[in-house]
Amino acid sequence: MRLTVVGCSGSYPGPTSPASCYLLEAEHDDGTGPRTWRVLVDLGSGALGPLQAVVDPLSIDAVLLSHLHADHCLDLCGYHVLRRYHPDGAQPRIPVYGPEGTADRMARAYDLPLETGMHEEFDFRVWDGPVRVGPFAVDPVPVDHPVPAFGLRIEADGAVLAYSGDTGPCTGLDRVATDADLFLAEASFEEGVDNPPNLHLTGAECGDTATRAAARRLVLTHVPPWHDPAVVLAEATATYDGPVELARPGSVYELGS
Repeated sequence: MRLTVVGCSGSYPGPTSPASCYLLEAEHDDGTGPRTWRVLVDLGSGALGPLQAVVDPLSIDAVLLSHLHADHCLDLCGYHVLRRYHPDGAQPRIPVYGPEGTADRMARAYDLPLETGMHEEFDFRVWDGPVRVGPFAVDPVPVDHPVPAFGLRIEADGAVLAYSGDTGPCTGLDRVATDADLFLAEASFEEGVDNPPNLHLTGAECGDTATRAAARRLVLTHVPPWHDPAVVLAEATATYDGPVELARPGSVYELGS
């Protein structure tokens, strides 16, 4: 399983990165022959452009949305245009997994009738338990955020990627991160500030969770442009003694065999 960071800026695109978007790839034979399967984990503001420098967007097999804030889903609008009006013709529908109301949320975002929305391009499916997309076994776990939100535990090639989505500290996050080979954790807040509860993590809380969950590697993401990434990195290294680094656009991580 290969993870490529497409975008990792928190809350809105930054000067050097779009908002949240991560590409997962793995080889798999579904009975029609071996090929590379590709899924997107979130498709936030500004991510569709840089995605095209990494992979052909028409080769994506599914989109997995952690929640419906703009910095995690809004470039699905542009992706709808790409798949609907491509010069090679309208493209086959692909699954889009997300919280209840994802289809209507995206229709409203593009000012489309709710009845038709983007249904010709996307097969919208609600997170209601584990799913499989080719080689990827995905377990969506509710986490603590002001809107319905999910951390995603994704297994393939004998490896586990844990993605926090957006969340405050919670038992669901611990479940997502347990024994993960790589824990991709949002670090939107800094310690020593009166941060609102039930919203985001500090670097220290990311490290605490990684330690408690025995995650083998920690990658910090979703740092807003108004914060110094070095601060949250220092916080995390103080509470987690395993490998820890900052997510950067274009970074690639190989997991499993």
